[in-house]
Amino acid sequence: MVKMIELRDVSMGYDHRAVLNNINLSAVPGEMLGLIGPNASGKSTLLKGITRLVNLFSGHIFIDGQDIKTFKREELAHLIATVPQNAVLPEAFTAFEVVLMGRTPHLGLFRNESEKDIAIAWQAMEATHTQPLAERRVGELSGGERQRLFIARALTQQSRVILLDEPTAHLDINHQAEILNMVKNLCLEQRLTVITALHDLNLAAQYCDWLVMLNGGRVHAEGVPQDVLTAQNIKKAYGAEVCIFPHPVNSLPTTLITAGENKEERTYTRR
Repeated sequence: MVKMIELRDVSMGYDHRAVLNNINLSAVPGEMLGLIGPNASGKSTLLKGITRLVNLFSGHIFIDGQDIKTFKREELAHLIATVPQNAVLPEAFTAFEVVLMGRTPHLGLFRNESEKDIAIAWQAMEATHTQPLAERRVGELSGGERQRLFIARALTQQSRVILLDEPTAHLDINHQAEILNMVKNLCLEQRLTVITALHDLNLAAQYCDWLVMLNGGRVHAEGVPQDVLTAQNIKKAYGAEVCIFPHPVNSLPTTLITAGENKEERTYTRR
């Protein structure tokens, strides 16, 4: 199995404070790996660590078998594209101008975009169904449209790895499905290695091939959704009482939270 991303005994964090300790995981081409876990469990920190935005205290991170410490920043940008959480876009720019920014790592000093760069950006917009937005200003776009734009910009980078931090945050259920369906299809069609942090356990179960559940700065559970999303794991990591049921269409685990202290069956009539 070809490991595009591999972490071996990694500890990382901010200043002198480790947020994650002894992390071991790997992601392969054509696979969508989901990072799940409670708030402050280290999901975003792990994504930032892969791009060297936080301090690596110990261990090694490999990209296609090469230690990330050996890459220059611009070389790393050729390999990894990111779709950050709550990123700010220049609202006066057009959608096409934002997507074209993905070519920046490939441009030399003072070099303008070529016809090839423009064609690559246009192809990325075609793949993400954002071509109709090309001439619209970013400030006019909805949250779902902006998120598709971020992914188009990431594809324009032509990187082999895409890291997404909460790509469905603040989106309604239709746009959540739209974004994740698109990412999943791109992952399979282009053999991309995708790592995404997700809060919604049911979305993680439906779209991710492999899950890594973080808790307390460590890997609490890892495997296919059926093995990771158990009532016992969720209780220990999140402190929540849940019931796990097979999805009626594909039998993947569906997580339902219980109602709290008053759990018996009841009816309610509005007066």
